[in-house]
Amino acid sequence: MIFAVGVPLGHGVLPWAISRLSTRHGWETSGPGIWNLVGLIPLALGIAGFVWIMCAAYVRTPDTVELRQPAFLLTSGPYAHSRNPMYVSELALWLGWTVFYGSIAVLIGFAILLAVLILAALYEERVLYARFGNAYVEYQRTVPRWLGTRQREP
Repeated sequence: MIFAVGVPLGHGVLPWAISRLSTRHGWETSGPGIWNLVGLIPLALGIAGFVWIMCAAYVRTPDTVELRQPAFLLTSGPYAHSRNPMYVSELALWLGWTVFYGSIAVLIGFAILLAVLILAALYEERVLYARFGNAYVEYQRTVPRWLGTRQREP
């Protein structure tokens, strides 16, 4: 429930509201200009990323989950290409809104979100290492923090 409400509010309504605080560059009186529509590409990719993450997590999640600590280490689906696919999806959404609205204020929001997510990823890596040890070290070795593909074994 929190995910279904929080994601649209935090990554949809909030950028829209922030965009109202400054000039929307590229917009015409009737709406976004042609170059602003390019922002729909990262928006679509961000939405697709969230759907993929939810599907991968749903299939892998056991019936009971320990809420205080990570219960299991996801390494397949989107997690085979990024150790932080949810963060990548969030950033794609904000980048898309930045271009779509042509808003410096949303760009500043994107930069703040990026800084927060970098710190969050570093913190989560320590937590996951403490919980999963060598399994997480191997995962770190083969999957990049942000984007990419698995490294091939020699």
